[in-house]
Amino acid sequence: MKEKNTSRRDFIKKSLIGAAAFTIVPRYVLGGKGFLAPSDHLTKGVIGVGSMGRGHFGYAGTKTVAICDVDTRHLALAQQALGGGIKEHSDFRELIQNPEVDIVHIATPPHWHGIMAVEAARSGKDIWCEKPMTRTIGEGKKVKEAVAQHGNIFRLNTWFRFDANFYGMNVPVKKIKKLVDTGMLGWPLKVTISKHTGFDWKFYWVGKEHLPVEQVPRELDYEMWLGPAPYKPYSTHRVHTTFRGYWDYDGGGLGDMGQHYLDPVQYFLGKDGESPVKIEVDAPQQHYDAVGTWRKITYTYADGCQIILDGAGTEEGQAYIEGPKGKLYKGFVSDIPDLERKLAQYPEPAPQVTDFVEACRTRQKFALNEQNGYYSATLVNLGLAALRLNRTLQFDSTKQEFVNDEAANRLINQPMRGPWTI
Repeated sequence: MKEKNTSRRDFIKKSLIGAAAFTIVPRYVLGGKGFLAPSDHLTKGVIGVGSMGRGHFGYAGTKTVAICDVDTRHLALAQQALGGGIKEHSDFRELIQNPEVDIVHIATPPHWHGIMAVEAARSGKDIWCEKPMTRTIGEGKKVKEAVAQHGNIFRLNTWFRFDANFYGMNVPVKKIKKLVDTGMLGWPLKVTISKHTGFDWKFYWVGKEHLPVEQVPRELDYEMWLGPAPYKPYSTHRVHTTFRGYWDYDGGGLGDMGQHYLDPVQYFLGKDGESPVKIEVDAPQQHYDAVGTWRKITYTYADGCQIILDGAGTEEGQAYIEGPKGKLYKGFVSDIPDLERKLAQYPEPAPQVTDFVEACRTRQKFALNEQNGYYSATLVNLGLAALRLNRTLQFDSTKQEFVNDEAANRLINQPMRGPWTI
């Protein structure tokens, strides 16, 4: 009997240890496919409830049940917007571990995106992440791997590949994709993204080189705001809406708008699993801390396709897409005669899953996910690497690393301030 009791205690002990090793899983897993929360909504926790985070409380089919921020003013404004009574956290890890949360929405500065997305994936949550997906190529790889390992549904929050008119083109990207797929423009193609084709690079997102050292506001946990970023003395311009002007947290106008502008190009060029092999830059030497402006960044793919980012606005009169057989200009104007009639004879592009709630319920991959989103985020981060080093870079699309360039490869996996790791 004593031996039986000892064996039973050992079994229970081992079972408890094993149970503790399991990660938390969303409630739809526990309830089976098609499970709905009692409210018929999937529940959501939002990390970062500044103006961006507060703007996404009302997404159809979801209910916000938890919020997190390192600024108590943001939390108060979020409670007011939601009518109060919402569970709030100052540490994102508590929100992620909350068993009542199905979806984690990450609306923080980009230097936090990778850590938070990986942590959410490990905890069995589905993930809605603001752009850019990650601040570095290495962090993007980690997110892609974590989501693949844990089976989460991931959405990157730039929608132009599947919804709305695409800036100066004034048509949905689906129509541009259809045109490219017909071959009427020929191949390879050159895409120019500039103010003349309808895209603003927002060069007001630049940093200041001589920031005053200021007192940290009482409502802000500045140490947690910095997180994995190097310690820098607090200055108002370094945080919140103007953080985009500093390399430690983002990448200026390219970091802010790059994935909005480049992800649809990647889609209609058919480059969702491929990176350019050469990145050229024409720009002033950048400051080590503050992001500056640039004149031109050129991406070239192995097949000769190019994407040109015209920051100086020198490409006046340039077509948005130029091929050996034709051109497409701002407003979907083309030099191809009778384009609309010809286009109508071709099939539409393949359908995409564009309802995130439905994707979560049915476990279908969302249209812009951790895989294709990784490649368009990498486009942004390749441009930023060339800009910071101020020289042409060669990139191995298969290995996802720079060719014979130690300095550039150090930018793929940048060090994090302890205790943070990914």
